Amino acid sequence: MFLVFFQLIQLFFNSREQINFEIRQQIIIKLKKGQQEIGKKINKKNSNQNKIKKQKQKFITIIKSSKITKQQQNKKANKKESFIFMEGFKAKQVKLTEFDVMNTLGTGSFGRVRLAKQKSTGEYVALKMLKKAEILRLKQVDHIISENTILSNINHPFLIKMIGFTQDDRFLYFVLEYVSGGELFTYLRNKGKLDNPEALFYAAQVVSMFEYLHNKNIVYRDLKPENILIGADGYLKLTDFGFAKYCDSRTYTLCGTPEYLAPEILLNKGHGKPVDWWCLGILIYEMLAGIDPFNDEDPMAIYQKILKGKVKFPRNFDKNAKSLVKHLLVADLTKRYGNLKGGVNDIKTHRWFADMDWDALFHKKIPPTYKPVVKGKGDTSNYSSYPDSTELPKPIKTADDPFINW
Repeated sequence: MFLVFFQLIQLFFNSREQINFEIRQQIIIKLKKGQQEIGKKINKKNSNQNKIKKQKQKFITIIKSSKITKQQQNKKANKKESFIFMEGFKAKQVKLTEFDVMNTLGTGSFGRVRLAKQKSTGEYVALKMLKKAEILRLKQVDHIISENTILSNINHPFLIKMIGFTQDDRFLYFVLEYVSGGELFTYLRNKGKLDNPEALFYAAQVVSMFEYLHNKNIVYRDLKPENILIGADGYLKLTDFGFAKYCDSRTYTLCGTPEYLAPEILLNKGHGKPVDWWCLGILIYEMLAGIDPFNDEDPMAIYQKILKGKVKFPRNFDKNAKSLVKHLLVADLTKRYGNLKGGVNDIKTHRWFADMDWDALFHKKIPPTYKPVVKGKGDTSNYSSYPDSTELPKPIKTADDPFINW
């Protein structure tokens, strides 16, 4: 059963490669049944009873408060950044005729993202086109409504901005700001690994992103280099809020990317905001080592390694970054940084971020190490090329359209 479960999980996530959404839906029920067997099978792997009991408790512990070990807090980190008090940004309704729709930037389960140009201003935007028929067929109405709601109510310099939305009888259209520098994934893949100061610069922005989102009770759940874009100014933008959710306690949806999955997701014991801090630990490790900490040629072994929780660090790994990663990649939620009494300040005051000026970072006053080559506002050279499609999905009748009153 244990082997079958991990084979199913391998198929479900397909090791970072996108697979058909419907296939995922068909096997998710089996996955959830398989999750119940993990705890039992882990205990059979070792005969050391004391270690086994502690290990299982570590994986099934629910979110609690815990005393923080650090008594001194960095005043700069304790200071509330201005984004906490930002007024809510509301996306407005627009008309599709206001834009010239251009080439494809990417494709997904429900449609594609195209570059578009606003006729009145000449500004370029990313137009996310979602097929209504597919959304209805796959019963993802609530999922899309949640994504739209979150995108319409966030306003932060390191989060993608939703400019507006519109619809017709075939598509929903999300008009997003266009980020021309490409994905962090592409940059990291080309460079191999990042120097410590550059990884720190990017990680600090992710901390700022999650602090903002968590203050709004939003859990992101899908952090990975592929979902982080680099702007022309060298600063990051988090995109793709498909798995994001308003959550003030726990949720049970099985979602994420294999190498970034937190153990509480695998064990189906309920998860919340702490999964984002686990993902931050994975990201920091991957940026500095050039590979994720639980990597394996056999995808099934990835999940086994996550549950074991043993992280091996390269010799040249920065010692302060190593310390922070160890505090983030903790299966016991009562010990994971970001989920303790000190909250995000336990991360922001960690010695790896000792020299970080958080307010200067927020206002983009820190010079970035890398700025992508961008020839113009509408330059798409930092993205892959995709063939365009002229095939139209079937229209949805007004009576059957759950989005008609948006």
